[in-house]
Amino acid sequence: MASSTDVHVRICAQEIIKYDLEIKALVQDIRDCSGPQYSLMELNSQIKEKFNKLRLRIQDLEQMAIEQDRETDRLAVQAETESQRRQMVSNQTAWRKANLACKLAIDNMEKNELLHAGENRSPRQRKVTKESLVETSGNITESLMSISRMMAEQVKQSEDTIGTLATSSRTVQETNEEFKSMTGTIHLGRKLILKYNRRELTDKLLIFLALALFFATVLYILKKRLFPFI
Repeated sequence: MASSTDVHVRICAQEIIKYDLEIKALVQDIRDCSGPQYSLMELNSQIKEKFNKLRLRIQDLEQMAIEQDRETDRLAVQAETESQRRQMVSNQTAWRKANLACKLAIDNMEKNELLHAGENRSPRQRKVTKESLVETSGNITESLMSISRMMAEQVKQSEDTIGTLATSSRTVQETNEEFKSMTGTIHLGRKLILKYNRRELTDKLLIFLALALFFATVLYILKKRLFPFI
């Protein structure tokens, strides 16, 4: 029967996979998004929330790895944690690329719409259109700055994640080295025990032979003194 710890690990891993698939779907939605700006912002808000939940569950899985009783189970859960961290970093990279591409496409589309609309208007309407274009450009610039700040935050989180992953990898490597050292020590101890057992058997045999020779000698002496005629 599986222990409660194994069940919790499986549940946590399933939730991580679920968030991973949801993030991939949202990245694809961003690639397919044709505007307007608030639709892209809404998608970015949703994917950011998914990343936060995913990051927390990966941290939970990492803690479960530490709490494993058996060494093999701990190494297996740690390996799964590292794999999920790498996958999260890959998803963050794909998100940034899709987000920037979508943002540029929406900006170009809005500028083209404003320019084409201004060609068929009167000078006064064109002036208003230019003012609207300037205002829109300002809004786009502000939106780009907001996206840039958000991307910078994600880059920092990715760097922190990579740092944690590197630390975890070193810990696993050190654990493997320690495990190999312990295995070598156990094998050496086993050889010594077998050697001592063989030596003990040899000593017992020698003692038995010595006692047999001693008693044989005593019997021979008694025989010669008590029964010299035999």
